[in-house]
Amino acid sequence: MSSTWDILLIEDDPAVARTTEILFRLAGHRLDIATDPGTAYSLLARRHYDAILLDMNFTPGRSNGEEGLACIARIMADHPATPVIVITAHSGIRIAVTAMQAGARDFVMKPWRKDDLLAKCAAVIAPPGERRASSRRPSGVPMLLGDSRAMAEVRALIHRVGPTVANICITGRSGSGRSLAAGAVHAASGNTDISPSRIDLRDSEQWRLLDAAHGTIMLRYPDRLDTISQARLLDRLLPGLRCISVAESVEPLSPALRRRLCTLEIAMPPLAARREDAVPLARHFAQIAGETYGRASVRLTPAAEAIVTATDWPDEVRGLAAAIERAVLLSDDGVIDAAAIRPYTTTPLPSGSDALPFRLDDAERLMIEAALKEHRHNISRAAAALGISRGTLYRRMAQHGL
Repeated sequence: MSSTWDILLIEDDPAVARTTEILFRLAGHRLDIATDPGTAYSLLARRHYDAILLDMNFTPGRSNGEEGLACIARIMADHPATPVIVITAHSGIRIAVTAMQAGARDFVMKPWRKDDLLAKCAAVIAPPGERRASSRRPSGVPMLLGDSRAMAEVRALIHRVGPTVANICITGRSGSGRSLAAGAVHAASGNTDISPSRIDLRDSEQWRLLDAAHGTIMLRYPDRLDTISQARLLDRLLPGLRCISVAESVEPLSPALRRRLCTLEIAMPPLAARREDAVPLARHFAQIAGETYGRASVRLTPAAEAIVTATDWPDEVRGLAAAIERAVLLSDDGVIDAAAIRPYTTTPLPSGSDALPFRLDDAERLMIEAALKEHRHNISRAAAALGISRGTLYRRMAQHGL
């Protein structure tokens, strides 16, 4: 196996990032740069890294290390085996000690010497024979992205109950990430070496898999079964078999089947209930699509991000991902503007109507402000990006005091 390291650097200072990238490249290693924790979580969802170098502050004027400590907590929960080396200033020795107590393996002080940094990485990275040869994140170890309080609660619950043998039912709207959460529960169990049987209960042919099931089993759509089929399912679930189920609701389940499948219910929040997660998710999907379709760098404009936030996506996170993928595929320069996303956001406008296809609230104001800023207050271009007429834009600007 290759002795090349795959390193993730989380650093907002471009000069430090560039210097570190050159150092590792000249030493024969690969280094990805994330300028903020959100970008880092997106990269960690797609790739495996041998070590993470983490700056402790990202907001100008802040030096207490709280941002870095929060990032360590998230990494330790989702990637406990990945070593973290924190980077701090000479005055930050107390922060470095706290980071070590939180799970970091080592620390390095700025300005660091190149030999010291490489030596610290070598000390925490496993030998080549014990590391994965691929830089891609291994399948079956999913990550739930989003910094909203709702998603933080879901992740905390998964990390708490995943290592147990409790039967878990993941509920919520289709496309909200239920299957990903079910996979995260299994990943947290520590039994990832054994892939669970996955059975779609709507398919009668897949019921035969119940006979050979052992350990953990994943059941989809138990709430779609009639009363008789639910009773048959209950009879065929052997004692000691851990069930992780995916359903829209537990209400259609019989009391007996609910007791068997739902020791605990984890409800996936709809995207409309965690709008602050929409843009980080869109950026994540844009990077995945960019890699898939050979776009070296993909970014969303401010107006496009405003539309992403304001839209009630009909197919939840899955619908957002599909819209971003189409926009990336059809883009020529890797820039996703409002016009590229708008066709996939809501029902098309009625003929002759010039109303915005969004609610007239703060989200609409945000979109208009973003479009005006993006196009340097050129009304014609901003209106075109939003898919409305100049007159409508003027009226909306007046309404919102812009």
